Amino acid sequence: MADTDLANPAGRRHAFEGFKVGRPGTVHCVSGTLAPEMDQQAIALIRGMAMDAPLHAKSGHQGTAMALAPLAHVLYSRVMRHDPCNPHWPDRDRFILSNGHASILQYSLLFLAGYGLELEDLKQFRQWESATPGHPEVGHTAGVEVTTGPLGQGFANAVGMALAERHLRGTFGDDVMNHNTFVIAGDGCFMEGVSHEAASLAGHQRLGNLICIYDDNHITIDGDTALAYSDDVGKRFEAYGWHVEHLGEIADDCDALEAALHAAVAITDRPTLLILRSHIAAPSPDLTDHHEAHGNPFTAEQVTRTKAVMGIPDEPFWAPGEIVETYRTHCATRGATASDEWQDRFDASKVDRAKWDACWAGGGIDAWEATLPTFEHGEKIATRVAIEKAFNATLDGVPGLVAGAADLTGNTGTKLAGQVANTPTSPQGRQLYYGVREHAMGAAMVGMALHGGVLPAGGTFFVFLDYMRPAVRLAALSHAKVLFVFTHDSVGVGEDGPTHQPVEQLATLRAIPDLQVIRPADANETVEAWKAAVAHNGPTALVLSRQAIPVCTDGSAVAAGAGIVVDSAKPQVVLIGTGSEVAVCVDAAAQLATAGIAARVVSMPSWDRFAAQSSAAQAKVFPEGVPTLSVEAATTFGWARWADESVGIDRFGASAPGNVVLEKLGINVANVVARATALAGKKK
Repeated sequence: MADTDLANPAGRRHAFEGFKVGRPGTVHCVSGTLAPEMDQQAIALIRGMAMDAPLHAKSGHQGTAMALAPLAHVLYSRVMRHDPCNPHWPDRDRFILSNGHASILQYSLLFLAGYGLELEDLKQFRQWESATPGHPEVGHTAGVEVTTGPLGQGFANAVGMALAERHLRGTFGDDVMNHNTFVIAGDGCFMEGVSHEAASLAGHQRLGNLICIYDDNHITIDGDTALAYSDDVGKRFEAYGWHVEHLGEIADDCDALEAALHAAVAITDRPTLLILRSHIAAPSPDLTDHHEAHGNPFTAEQVTRTKAVMGIPDEPFWAPGEIVETYRTHCATRGATASDEWQDRFDASKVDRAKWDACWAGGGIDAWEATLPTFEHGEKIATRVAIEKAFNATLDGVPGLVAGAADLTGNTGTKLAGQVANTPTSPQGRQLYYGVREHAMGAAMVGMALHGGVLPAGGTFFVFLDYMRPAVRLAALSHAKVLFVFTHDSVGVGEDGPTHQPVEQLATLRAIPDLQVIRPADANETVEAWKAAVAHNGPTALVLSRQAIPVCTDGSAVAAGAGIVVDSAKPQVVLIGTGSEVAVCVDAAAQLATAGIAARVVSMPSWDRFAAQSSAAQAKVFPEGVPTLSVEAATTFGWARWADESVGIDRFGASAPGNVVLEKLGINVANVVARATALAGKKK
């Protein structure tokens, strides 16, 4: 498959290569929908796949997929605007399966609709390197919009997608951006705390382009939800400001489902929750409404009995060619009409193409870096202040930037100068206020990034990473272009004490694969870190200081992940610093020089960027045979990879002025000089 060129509108048409389905043929339909007998055959096929794939894999969840087969069929064949032959056209409706354990439901629809999945892919369900993994993964399977794993994350992603669509509509006009986000969520999603945060945010923002269908099946793995759950979900969402409809027992009624969905689309002043009473594993004669149908595959005998009730052949992966071809032609024809009409509108629009392309690329307009500030050596400035200066200097050059924070906008450098708040009445606003909702903020930003057209940046104190870690991890897994701004990065936070001093957080971020982590030494490295984040095709975590720190670098270390700040002809020891500790290393090197010990100072803002360098490039920074001492106001865990010894903080902090805590815990020049002197002496 070829990658979709989102920055080039002309390149979006038929962007996926290698698909087996085109647009020829005649659709057997009535009033734009499939014939009733075809509806029932398609639903039976989906339910059959929902049983056969987990049975074949000896793993998977079929019950929810069986119950929701009619709903998913109606969404894909009657309601959503989507084009299987052009999966990434910008104004398509977005679909998210928040209860992603029911992934076989989505895969069955992607197979039927013609997104490139074939029977062999369904037979490889949950197998190594298959296109049908256990939970949907964006970028791995065409037609999957987000990676839904932990329950509730997909729901919160959907809120972000709705925010992104509304922002783009306000920015570019509803002739080129005007679609909805549909999300299916279950009891587990709404038990998880992230759903509370995200639903509250969506209701406050009055996201009329967001429709959630709540699969109210009363079942969890342990048993009936009554074991631990008695919320009135409808009243809860009404309190959040959502429109709520109790659909009742219509899970098998395609026409009623379609009517309810179209009615929800017509409500544009607030998000809609459709509460659908479904029956897990229906129409199984053995396990309908039984919790055993949730996490365990049916036995072969149970599948046989269910297929007999459904009236389809008792054969694995039953998929008559006529049904599949008719369904694919129907979806392709509907999709072609919608996407081609959008393309015509876009071509006729007066949209600023350079701005549009930069937004969809998550990048900058040509030469955007020229407006970035530089800082003089010796100037003292907190890196959280420097990132705000970098953001504001490039507002025009990086038009997709939308920034905000979890009630810490001014504290985290995410306040955009002269920008209005993003609200229902000013959707074009680039300043987002998330409230005290780190969990929802992280997941919503992932949704915004995966929607496209927006480069989201969100700030909070570094210690609160724990409240949004699932979203950070999924951003990395999804390669979502998100900028996580973490400030107050060390015990320099001071008087707030150990509860707010994130000594262990940096090591945990560095452990996440595919997450770019940058802790800049000063304002110049912060500017370079912003450039690196814009250029990076994935998420970036910036780790920034609360306290003012002296400018001591030219910023060049960011590009390679590490670079020499102070050097000598024949160094006897290398001091490796990150963040605010680089300045400590610079002062320590000066004292060492007076004692006759030559020291090299290396700023190492990004382990992952440096690890990507060649061995030869790394050896130029850390010469063989010269001992290395790392200096970082955080746990020393992991530094053994780069340093012979470490100055760090392998305990929780304390409540006192920041400079006192740093001094008492050994992050000071005297301690670094003593440790470096001893280390250099060992190598003589």
